[in-house]
Order: sequence, then structure tokens, then C-alpha cells
Amino acid sequence: MRALIQQYYERISASYWFIPSIMAIAAAALAFLLIQADSAISVDALGSSPFLYATQPDGARAILSAIGGSMIGVAGTVFSVTMAAVVFASGSYGPRLLTNFMNDRGNQVTLGVFVATFVYSMLVLRSVRDGGADSGFGPMFVPNLAIFGAIVLAIVSIGVLIYFIHHVPSNIHISNVIAGIGQGLLKHVEREFPDEAVRSAEEDEAVRWQVPPCFRHDGHDGQTERGAGEPRAYGRIPSDRVGYLQIVDRESLIEAARRDEVVVRVVCRPGVFVHEGQTLFEVWPAERCGPQTGERLLASIAAGTRRSPRQDINFLFDELVEIAGRALSPGVNDPYTAITCMDWLTAAMAAIAAKHPGDPFLVDDEGHLRALIEAGDFASYLEIAFGHLRQYAASDMIAGEHLVACLGKVLPACREDSQREAIRRQVRRYLELAREALSGASLTTVEAAAERVLKAR
Repeated sequence: MRALIQQYYERISASYWFIPSIMAIAAAALAFLLIQADSAISVDALGSSPFLYATQPDGARAILSAIGGSMIGVAGTVFSVTMAAVVFASGSYGPRLLTNFMNDRGNQVTLGVFVATFVYSMLVLRSVRDGGADSGFGPMFVPNLAIFGAIVLAIVSIGVLIYFIHHVPSNIHISNVIAGIGQGLLKHVEREFPDEAVRSAEEDEAVRWQVPPCFRHDGHDGQTERGAGEPRAYGRIPSDRVGYLQIVDRESLIEAARRDEVVVRVVCRPGVFVHEGQTLFEVWPAERCGPQTGERLLASIAAGTRRSPRQDINFLFDELVEIAGRALSPGVNDPYTAITCMDWLTAAMAAIAAKHPGDPFLVDDEGHLRALIEAGDFASYLEIAFGHLRQYAASDMIAGEHLVACLGKVLPACREDSQREAIRRQVRRYLELAREALSGASLTTVEAAAERVLKAR
């Protein structure tokens, strides 16, 4: 259930209806409260200032009509400009960046301010009465306090419009787009990778001893050796949905495993496309893997029609790689945009290299192992970040030289020799492609940069 709540929260966060709807409701409530306040206080309570005191219903209607009419017109323009910016960005930088623009709070709040001001003005306008014996609606009523509130909202809306005019071109500037993705990637690394070991060496060894033999890496494809007719060591929980795995709620997973006294291995990571019948969980021991266990485990995940950056760090890597790949395509030929992407990838890989690996063991409050979840290592992230870029940079001397230099910048942050070897392996693989695509002085420049990284310690 928690996984679904997180999924729905993410969906409404990336929608253009939720925040404007909340703001419109708040504006309606404010209008009601101020009208009630106006009806409760005397006309003389606001004094004789012409700014606060409206004497005639016609003047009040003119003010409210002007504010309401202009706000709904501006709201339509804001929506049109936002859609145009989104279409431009998705076509220029990649369709997967739509999520980033839909999540932008500036656009959502701007649209919400104009809609809220319109709703407020219309509700206050309805309360204005001319009065008189022939009207049939009681004495004259002009909500002076509420009208003053409408003027304040109109002034705020003008300020928001000025902000929006600046925000849209700034938001689609390629450097800001890349920086937004890069900062999100660094925050993800900070959240998922600890600065220190999660547990001491003794505690870690105690947890490792609880791993069932069928889930250890030295087993035969994750199974214990069994003869003909011997039951499988673990049970399998197949998927009951189709789509990209978006959320894996670890607390729900631990709770479900503890309830049935089992150890669960999560086979798929967030970002993987799953289909009905595909194995998502492996449960040990197999005899405790019943239908109710499967229902509780499946309730700890959520799948959707698209990938989500919430738990899928690879999605953020892929976005930067996609922008860089498009920039290095023959039709665009913009190596400096690719260089900007590489700089943010370098910052992310240096942060990963300096931190401890993610914890693959999920334990309960009593220290009992409940689940194993795959944790990516430095080499796999390096392949996603720079390995997927080398085919694009191999034919461009500027981008290729910078790619090799970025790999060299990650070296000082490495804590282990295996990390340094993974970097050198990436450099050698890039050189293999560059020697096929480059020649002459361009190849010499790239080889010299690679030589400096390969000799670095």
C-alpha cells in the first residue's frame, strides 16, 4: 500500500492540475471568509480611505470583472507558453525530459495563482448587491475587504507573471536543464550511498551468515544442487502487472518477510520493465511461499508506464547520456553540450567512488535478515555513465579528449584498486573505438590524453 501511495504522490507531483486545484480551493475558501467578515463588520470600520472603501456596487463589479477576465486570459497564455516550452525541450533534448518539466513547481504555481485569482474574483463578484426595494435581494452590499483582497491578488499575479517570463527561457536553457538533472543525480547518490559502512565488520559477517545457501553467489544459478525430483530450495513470486518497476518499498518488504518468517531476494531493480509471469521475488524456504505471501510481497512494489527517477538512479544517468548523445549526433554536432553532461557525470561518479556501496541486506529491528536487494557497484555505474557515451565520443576529438580527462578526474576519489582498474578499462575500450574513427592529429591528441590517465596512480 505504501508503494502505491508513493507512486500516486509522484504522479500528482508531475501534474499540472493538482497544485492549481488546491490553490483554487484555497481561494474559494478565502473569498467565503472575507465575504463573511465583510457582512459581520460595519461599513465605517474600514474608515474613509478610497483605497479600502468602495462606495458603489458598479465600481466593485468593474474592478472584479477586470481582474477576473484578465486572469483567465493570462492563465490560458501561460498554459500555452508552458506547453510550447515542453514540446521544444522534449524535441531538442529528449522525450524523457518531459518528467523534469512536468515536475517544475514554478510552472505549476504560476498557473495556480492565475486560476485562484479568477475563482476568487468570480465568487466575490457574485456577492455584490445593488439593494433597493425592487431588487428583491435585500439591502445594498459591497464586500470592501474582499475587494481589497482581489486587488492584492491581482498585484501578486503581476509579480508572478514577471517571474514566469524570466523562468520559462531560463528553464529550457540547456545548461540549466543539465544542471537540474545533475543535481538530482548527486542528491540520489547522497541518499543511497552512505559515507560510512552501514554496520561493523562483525555485524556484517553475522548478517552474511544468515543468507540462505541458494541465494549466495557461489551457488549454481542461485539454486542449491538438487537431484531429480528434489524440490526447489526457494519459491518464486511472479509479477501480476505490466510496466516499469517504479517503487520498491523496503519497509513493506521487510514487514511482509517478517510476517511469514522468510528471506526474500528481489530479482528486479527499479527501472526494469516487468511483465506478467516474470519472477520478481524469490522466497526461502519454498514451503512457506504461499499465495498470501505473494500478495503481501507484490503490495510492496508499484509499476507504471514510464521510468521514474525516484528510486531509479540509472534513469538520471541515462538522461545525461541521452542529451550528450544527441549533441554528438552528426545532425547537431555540439560537443560542448556533451562536455557539460560529462562534467556532471564526473561529479556523480567521483561521489560514488568516495562512498561505500549500497546495502544489499534488509534486516528487521531484531537484526534478522529479511530481504536481499541488488545494489549496483562502481564498475556498473561507470559503464552506464561513460561506457554508453564512448561510441558517440569516439568520432569527436573534442568530446573524446574531455571524456578521457573526466575519467582521470575520478581516479583520485577511488578508494579501491578495482575502481581504478575499471576506469583504465573504460579508457582502453574508448581507445579501441577512437582508433577506428579518428586519424592524424585528432587521434594523437586523444591517445596522449588517454596515456596520461593510464599512467596516473
